[in-house]
Parts: sequence; structure tokens; C-alpha cells
Amino acid sequence: MNDNITEPVPAAPQPGPVPAPPSAAGAPGSPTAPGSAFAPQPPARKKRLWPAVVSTAAVTALLVGGGTAALTTSLLDDDATGTSQSSGVGKLGQPSPVSVDSVTPAAWESVAAAVAPTVVAIDVTTASGEGLGSGVIYDTSGHILTNNHVVAGARDDKVTVTLSDGRLYDATIVGLDASTDLAVVKIVDPPSDLAAATFADSEGVVVGNAVMAVGNPLGLANTVTTGIVSAVARPVTTAGEGNTESPVVTNAIQIDAAINPGNSGGPLFDAQGRVIGITSSIATLSSGASQSGSIGLGFAIPSNQAKSVGDQLIANGVAEHAFLGVALSDATATADGVTRRGALVVEVTDGSPAAKAGIQKDDVVVAIDGEAVTGHEFLTAAVRERVEGDEATLTIVRGGTSMDVTVTLAARPEEQTSNDQQPSTPGRQGQQTPPEGMTPERLWEYFYGNER
Repeated sequence: MNDNITEPVPAAPQPGPVPAPPSAAGAPGSPTAPGSAFAPQPPARKKRLWPAVVSTAAVTALLVGGGTAALTTSLLDDDATGTSQSSGVGKLGQPSPVSVDSVTPAAWESVAAAVAPTVVAIDVTTASGEGLGSGVIYDTSGHILTNNHVVAGARDDKVTVTLSDGRLYDATIVGLDASTDLAVVKIVDPPSDLAAATFADSEGVVVGNAVMAVGNPLGLANTVTTGIVSAVARPVTTAGEGNTESPVVTNAIQIDAAINPGNSGGPLFDAQGRVIGITSSIATLSSGASQSGSIGLGFAIPSNQAKSVGDQLIANGVAEHAFLGVALSDATATADGVTRRGALVVEVTDGSPAAKAGIQKDDVVVAIDGEAVTGHEFLTAAVRERVEGDEATLTIVRGGTSMDVTVTLAARPEEQTSNDQQPSTPGRQGQQTPPEGMTPERLWEYFYGNER
């Protein structure tokens, strides 16, 4: 048996009484009837697949919000200036002290009862069939936050929302953001007793925090699982929705709470019942159907990023993403007697924020705003979290000397939003990279070994 672990990937929703897809990543799961076995059965209708492509580029261009994408050739007219000064890298990555006295046991029975009305199941019909996902009620006006890969492609931009008490409502898509895998839908005629979730500051999340995931795995609505935060700011790359979308890169909250196909778009709560993330993907073993489902490696989009994107989608229907203007690869750099991993600048786009800040080819970025950069994926996700006009301090190593460079980020050019091209990217050791041009059905068979 091959026990290689695949990268986290969004999963396919499954119609009819079928098991969770073996490499599913917390995306809409199959509506299995209560009490039925999860043994493989022929599907009643076609499955919808979000391709499980998670390759790492040897050289990746950083168009924040577009994730790992090609270099742009144009910029907005907004000025982007920067300053530099010497810096040290010796203390990067050291954890902040945490008071043990502040950690209290979670009363999950009370938390689950309190938050249940804020979680919904989402039923989606597309050209490929039907699928299920989860969502969290964002406000009492009926806006619901979920994953892009849950609702993208919905017929007539309409979905069905099921509240925790079983009431059904029609909802329409308000906005989609493929680059962060977030979306907002709105109940057409929301009830007056709609309960909205409370969102926490995800910057306060630390390893070891108790967490609870609530969602609709395998079509089993109102399912609650608990665990802890295993890591924060974990760079995770998943396939974008559709053949032309760039990979989604997120500095995610890693958890060991079980999440499965159908959990995608659902909330991750802390011990106080506040949303700290939106569950979006899992890592699974690559050995086929016998290794399906959660293996304790789940990932959630931090709540701060989810709120930022959600607010923009509600206000404008689209989300704006920052732009740095560099092509990156992974590298190491030595300064101040310390060697660290970082993001190597392979190319700088003329006129970009990076160029205006004085960033040069062969610089290695080892930190952003004091947070250690572990590679190009981390930096891609970190800049994506920011918006136009934000200032970011990049700690770079140049010729063995470290320095801080302040960059004022510009907005990502609109013309690049849907036309970014990915460089050819080799797969990582132990991961599968699919052939081009495969249909969703063939991709399902390719990744999951589920020949039909």
C-alpha cells in the first residue's frame, strides 16, 4: 500500500448513497440516507468534481489574490512606494508566549446547541449533477458564507439552503472569489428569526486551541466534530474551480477535528462558539478508495480573511486582491549567522509595487511583517490576505545581508483576473498530477480509482 500523503484538495459532491470520495477535501459530500452503510454503490447521477490538482511550481508568480499565477504585464495607476532599512533574521519564527491560565475546558454540549442555528446545509444543482456543502449565516439579512467550490457553477446561480431545524429556502449567489475559495449566497426571503454567527479575530488562534467543526458531511446535516488546532499559518495549495482557475493558496488553520466531503464551507468554532475559520480542505492518503475520508489533517480559511472577502462580495459582488509583482520559487538564505527558508525573487515586474520598493531579482524574502516566510506559497497567501493600499514590511536577504523593505501594495489588475496563466508545474513526490483535458468523470477515476 502506498502511504504517501497527497496535498489538501477540494472534493467532489456525491449524489445518491455513495461513500465520501477517497481524496475528498471537505467539499460537498454525498447525501447518504441515515442508517445506510457507506459501501461503494453505483451513483444515481453524475458526480461533480473539483479537480484534485495540487502541484508546486518550481517558479511561481505572485499575483496576490490570484495565488500562484503568471506575472502581470500591466498595473493600475496607483503609486506604490517603499523604503528599506537593515534588519535581523535571528529571532524570526519564535512563538509568542501563551498563558495556560487563559485556556479553559470547552463545554461542547452548550457550544453546539448555541451555534447550531447559525450553520446551514447547501444543495447545489449544476450541469454535472447535484452536490452538497455547508455554510455559515453571516448576517440576519440572509447572507451565507461558504466555499467557492461548493456553489460555483450552480444552475441559474441558485442554490437551496436548509436551516438546522429543517426549513428550506431558495438562495442566490451574491459573489464568488475563486482565488480564495470563498463565496456568499443570500436567502431570497429570509425568516425573521435567522441567527447569525459571531466571528472571532483569527490572529488570536494558537496551536492547541480547542475547536469544533459543524457541517453537512456525506449529507449528514448538523454533524459536530471536535479537536484542536494543530498548526497555524500552514501554507496549503488546492486546485481552483474550473480548468482555467489558478490554484488556491491559503495560510490555513490546520486542525485534527474530522472533516469530510460535505463539510466544505462550514464554520470552525472556538470554545466560545465564535467562528475562527471556514473549513475548506483535507489531506488524504493517496492509495485509493480504502483511504478515503479524514485522517486528522484538515484545513480552514482563517476568519479574518473570510470576513474581508465576504464583506467585499456582499458590497460589490467581487473581491479585490493585492498585487506585489514578483515571480517566486523556494530557496534558503543566510544572514546574521542564521540560515532560513524563504521565497526567492526570480523576476520583478517593471513598475510593480515590488519594483518601486527596490526589491531585486535574487533577493530572498524571509519574513513579512515580522512573520517568517517558509517558502513561495506562504508569501503568496500572505500577500493575498491584504488589499490595495496596505503596507507590508518584507525582510529580505541580499548578498548575505538582511534588510527591511516597506512595500505599498497595489490592486491586482482587473484584466488579469480571469486570464492568468500557470507555468508548467511538476508534481511533488508522492502526489498525482492529472493529464490535461480530462472530463470530471475521468478525473474522478484518475484520482480516486473509482472506475464506473
